[in-house]
Amino acid sequence: MRTAPTAIAAALLAALTLTACGGNDGGDAGDGGKTATASPSGDGKGAGSGSACVAAGAAFEVGPSSAAPAAGDEGAVPVTVTNKSGAPCTLKGLAHVELLAGGKSWPLAPLEGAAKDAEMPLAEGQSVTFTIAYVRGVAGDTQKSAAVEKLSFSLPGEKKANTYDWPDAEVALQSGGTLDATVGPFTPVGD
Repeated sequence: MRTAPTAIAAALLAALTLTACGGNDGGDAGDGGKTATASPSGDGKGAGSGSACVAAGAAFEVGPSSAAPAAGDEGAVPVTVTNKSGAPCTLKGLAHVELLAGGKSWPLAPLEGAAKDAEMPLAEGQSVTFTIAYVRGVAGDTQKSAAVEKLSFSLPGEKKANTYDWPDAEVALQSGGTLDATVGPFTPVGD
């Protein structure tokens, strides 16, 4: 059964919005090599909510995903960002996400209703998550789906991309050759 690509993501967004405010789950559990920690950078002297969060002062974890069971179904891949900079920082806006396959790249549109200028302050050790919602494509049908190999993302305001293996199956193509996938806003972890 096909679910509208934004329906589940919108429901998830609404539920997570009700738990707004910070979570303190600074866990750094490994996920089969999918967690990366970079050393801190910057002056570390942020005041209030701190300066912008940067990849060099963050740890990332992709998954575990909620894979779409069959073609036409919706799945979700969460990406967790943990502040490891040693000081507070702020995420302003949305992550820039692209899915990659066979030398081709598809930038993802924001989830409908996701505020592009929302600010999310992070204390040291605090984590937030953004979710990639997608519709599963038909295996082997290059006209209707893309056999995505990699997930690439960058934090708001940064150009440096962080690349991970795509954990799920192929992604459906919409008319015009765009992927049937969206990226959601940052939401607190642990509430």
